[in-house]
Amino acid sequence: MTDLQQALLHCQKEANRYRLLAEQSTDLISRHTATPEWTFIDVNPAIEPLLGYRAEEVIGTSGYALFHPDDADNLKNRTGDVRYRDGLYTNVYRYRHKRGHYIWFETTSRTIRDELGHPLEVICVSRDVTERELAQQATRRLAKVVEASSDMILFCQHTSLILTYQNESAQRTLSSAGPTLRNRLPHLFTEALFHEAVVPALNQAAQQGNWHGAIPMALDDDSGRVAELREVIAHRDRNNRKHVDYYTLIGRDVTARKHAEQQYKRQQNEMAHMSRLLSVGEMATELAHEINQPLATILNYSNGTLRQIEEQQLKDVSQTRRALELISRQAHRAAEIIRRIRRFVQRTEVQYTAFDINDCCHEVMTFLNQDARDQQICFQFDLDPDCPIVYGDRVQVEQVLINLLRNAIEAYASHPCESPLIHIKTRQENQQVQISVCDQAGGVAPEMMSQLFEPFTTSKVNGLGMGLSISRSLIESHGGQLWAESDGQSQSCFHFKLPSRNTE
Repeated sequence: MTDLQQALLHCQKEANRYRLLAEQSTDLISRHTATPEWTFIDVNPAIEPLLGYRAEEVIGTSGYALFHPDDADNLKNRTGDVRYRDGLYTNVYRYRHKRGHYIWFETTSRTIRDELGHPLEVICVSRDVTERELAQQATRRLAKVVEASSDMILFCQHTSLILTYQNESAQRTLSSAGPTLRNRLPHLFTEALFHEAVVPALNQAAQQGNWHGAIPMALDDDSGRVAELREVIAHRDRNNRKHVDYYTLIGRDVTARKHAEQQYKRQQNEMAHMSRLLSVGEMATELAHEINQPLATILNYSNGTLRQIEEQQLKDVSQTRRALELISRQAHRAAEIIRRIRRFVQRTEVQYTAFDINDCCHEVMTFLNQDARDQQICFQFDLDPDCPIVYGDRVQVEQVLINLLRNAIEAYASHPCESPLIHIKTRQENQQVQISVCDQAGGVAPEMMSQLFEPFTTSKVNGLGMGLSISRSLIESHGGQLWAESDGQSQSCFHFKLPSRNTE
């Protein structure tokens, strides 16, 4: 065999080997004319599983016609989907399947030229990257959602606690202290709160996958903004599922909510204040009578003492001292009545303190005692002997008690009985104290029970229907509850519960 024959045989073997590789490849290998139609010259069998065509169906047809209309001119326009390196073009585009749908292709192509540089044909290697492109699209869409979210979303490294990403909402809310002060997670919180609340939240997320709650962030006081950390999600290392790679932190700017809550509280306090003024106005006659009693007594003692002085009946200082003591006692009584009225009606900020609910019940009874005596109503106390302590605003709790007791007093006016009685009961129950006001004045009609606490609902001729509504709002603002029970014929009981410790 000559050298020429051996060379030809070697070339044939190489050609067969390359053809075998092309035929066995799962990538689409194709040859095209170097014309705008990009006509198929040859193609390997991979075209059928990828595009649904047999090789003989596409050879001689236009490859350009199968491009998605939006991707057909990617190479001509050198769009961002086209990359060039060392004479090779890589293009990512959509190509039409025989069934009519499109798949994503990534094609690397090289133009074959003659000795003069004229293009002869184009050789392409293409692969299906549909799953990759759809995953990237989903990632890009998710990134847009994260970036556009009104919640603050931050990424934080597990060990260093360095913040590696903040979406636009987080940057806007946290920018008040400057970017250099917000590059690590501990800088978002006070030092004490970080160790007491944030570190346990991170540990729980690391163990259970996530944490939910509300931890206030430390923002610049001058910004006027309020934000909270609401959720922590732990993301684990792909190669070591026991190791946390990083955290996603989700926070929320609650400035608008806090302002709305403050506005609601101001309006609630104003309504409560108006309700107290109306209550005092309605009790004006009884209060005037109650104040008149000590004043009349003072006048009588003073006139009697002056008369004895004029008639020279006072023989020693002890008799004068006794008269002055009686006058002083009645003056203190009148002053105490005025003090209670003044404290009840003045406009003040809500002040949460711990106080004895039994003492509060007695004081309210004293406030309404004259009104009850006028109708011969007696108060019966069944108070917890352990003197339960409640936590709240005493004036507002007194207002609720006055509303309930006055309702019971007025109920007896329209349903008189031989021995009208109002029963006041207090009981400690776990971390709450229950207060009950009961009467035997005809009960509440069943049709009224469902709307009893609705605004402007009343059975009184001159009532506004706001007392019970305001009372329920006040109790609920304390973290308690107010409800009613009635047999609809004789008895009514109003109960409310208050926390016996600070639950703020």
